[in-house]
Amino acid sequence: MTSPKVALIETKPSRTNFKQEFDGAFEFDQFQLCSDPSIKKVLKRDCDIDIDTDLYDWVILVGSDALKYFTKINSVTEYSGKKVEEKFLPVINPSMLAFKPEARNTWESSKDNIIAYIRGEVEDVTIDDSIAFGIQDTQQAIEFLKDAIKHPSTFIALDSETTGLYPRDGHMLGISVCYDGATGAYIDTECFDETVEQLLAQLCREKTVVFHNAKFDIAFFEYHFGIEFPSFEDTMLLHYLIDENPGTHGLKQLSLKYTPYGDYEKPMYDWIDQYRKEHGILKGEFQWGWIPFDVMKTYAAMDAVCTSMIYQKFVKIKQNKKLAWVYDNILIPGCRFLIDTQDNGVPFDAERLQKSQHLMQQDIDNAIISLYENPKIRQFEKSNGGEFNPNSTVQLRKLLFDHLGLRPTGKKTGTGADSTDAEVLKALEAQSEVPGLILDIRQKSKIKNTYLDKIIPQLNKDSRLRTNFNLHGTTSGRLSSSGKLNMQQLPRDNPIVKGCIKAAPGHKIVAMDLTTAEVYVAAKLAEDEALMNVFRSGGNFHSTIAKTVFKLPCEVEEVAEFYGTQRQAAKAVTFGIMYGAGPKKISEQVTKDSGTYFSQQEAKEVIDDYFESFHKLRKWIDNNQKFIEANGFIYSFFGRKRRLPNVTSSDAGIKSHSIRSGLNFLVQSTASDINLLGAIDMGQFIKSQRMKARIFALVHDSILAEVPEDEIDFYSEMLQKFIQMDRGVSIPGAPVGCDFEVGEDYSMGKYEKSYL
Repeated sequence: MTSPKVALIETKPSRTNFKQEFDGAFEFDQFQLCSDPSIKKVLKRDCDIDIDTDLYDWVILVGSDALKYFTKINSVTEYSGKKVEEKFLPVINPSMLAFKPEARNTWESSKDNIIAYIRGEVEDVTIDDSIAFGIQDTQQAIEFLKDAIKHPSTFIALDSETTGLYPRDGHMLGISVCYDGATGAYIDTECFDETVEQLLAQLCREKTVVFHNAKFDIAFFEYHFGIEFPSFEDTMLLHYLIDENPGTHGLKQLSLKYTPYGDYEKPMYDWIDQYRKEHGILKGEFQWGWIPFDVMKTYAAMDAVCTSMIYQKFVKIKQNKKLAWVYDNILIPGCRFLIDTQDNGVPFDAERLQKSQHLMQQDIDNAIISLYENPKIRQFEKSNGGEFNPNSTVQLRKLLFDHLGLRPTGKKTGTGADSTDAEVLKALEAQSEVPGLILDIRQKSKIKNTYLDKIIPQLNKDSRLRTNFNLHGTTSGRLSSSGKLNMQQLPRDNPIVKGCIKAAPGHKIVAMDLTTAEVYVAAKLAEDEALMNVFRSGGNFHSTIAKTVFKLPCEVEEVAEFYGTQRQAAKAVTFGIMYGAGPKKISEQVTKDSGTYFSQQEAKEVIDDYFESFHKLRKWIDNNQKFIEANGFIYSFFGRKRRLPNVTSSDAGIKSHSIRSGLNFLVQSTASDINLLGAIDMGQFIKSQRMKARIFALVHDSILAEVPEDEIDFYSEMLQKFIQMDRGVSIPGAPVGCDFEVGEDYSMGKYEKSYL
């Protein structure tokens, strides 16, 4: 038997010894997309490769550039080690391991897979009706569901195909079920009758239902069919326990990695691409309901099959008691809580939104007039021979640095040019009024275009906006937000958007915010009595810290008035140490906040004095740093795991960043979980007591609710009780601080002062 003929293609000539990297397992011909090693970023026009891939049995594509050149696929990480289009074998570039050690496992597994493919040790799997099939007949659906109920398996995998991303915006096209762990059926909802719905409800009551992204599917099943799920699992959240990094939890990615079925959805997406091409339809305009049943059925059924297979692999992670506790007590209850929270919706005042849209456009127009009336802009237009376009980065750069002669900040774009982003414009305000005028236009335009213009058409009939909150979007465990509106990124400096989040008549917006929660957690975890006593004192926190550290000869209440710089310094160190801030960072922060120059030497002395006062905190930080360096991971108080493989990096900057991330994780994750656990308990209490209060968002350390006026006191009392419940991380005599604000809208009166 002759050896297969193999080609290996990298982006450009490199020092990587690929024969050594692949352990000399096979012979290959080596090529480069671009023969010129001096080109930093290789574009398609730079490619001069001369290869006939038909002459080879296998073609190894190293890195994303090579993959994109020969296929339509962009992500090499997803497909690394998997066969693509009969003969292509994508793989990450092993050279990245020097600065990204966390990719080591991906490289090793991909290498093993590629060797196995070339040696003929991997059998192609054919997906046919014996694995994935469709049901469009009511009686067949009934028989299938009866078989699923009778099957001895304690769990089923369930998935849905919908015409929209939110239950109120679409309907269910079909459902996919896998009950034996090996085969799946896609059932068209057109064949549903009362009996089918009853059997489906029974199946979901009697079995543990496994979803991939349960929050999405349960919302649709509840809204459209009223089905309840007493016991459910989520493979997406299970994978979050295995790999906490965002962007790694998609079913497609996991199926490629953990099942033999690879890119099973490709035929359907090929059909979609062809349909769009034939009908001239843009990607964003394509509707899922246009896909014929015969095209959809295999892909949809395989979703359930792969979910079942992945679950059987991932469920073993629950043998880790710490991770199991997080999953059973935070992630699954948190999923249930967020289904309700999202369904509650963010309450908007439609009339105020429209008014605000108009007001913001007026502000933008006035800002533009002010810009063009500025004599320096007029001079620039005269010398430039045309009207100034503030949206042109080329013109803006010419205006700021050539015409006005402003000193660049040093920040560069990806192409090496001087940056003109918001941060730069803010910094340049000290040299000229022009950057401020341009920044004002940008900020106001962003508010109008990103928020006001987009919110109005997305409101449901009840004037509420349903968006997403995610349990798996951050490494710390803090919630993220996505979809119709990112609630975590509402404008802070302008109250116009928050002011449009308005309670219904007879209700108020109640916002609860944790105060200095991360420092509180650090004090308790470090068992630093001196720092815990600051919380027990009950006075102004940062003033008390300053008085303690600097031994100030005044009362706590007088610190802010007489020792403002010291207070800012203490505040900067308090928050900075959680993020590994050194003298340079502290110096910059205090100078900025106090308006008084604060040297690095002064900053160093403050840090030293700080840790002299709170020496157990210093010891706790040092001990955890040593643990992270030695083990490459750390557990939070509640049991979340943060993997930090980059502590082994030879790059000192990468290594120190990884350590800082681990230390920050310890406090940020725990503080976030205190807030989330309290919100979950409150959500369950609201349901059990049939209260009319509705929690509609968690924003950073805040819990937002729309509460009837006659429930406000009781709601606030109970929420504080649940937040301050002793979960093992409470300071005796000093529960974590809860700050409540109550107002007609989320701006808490700032909108009224600015716009009414």
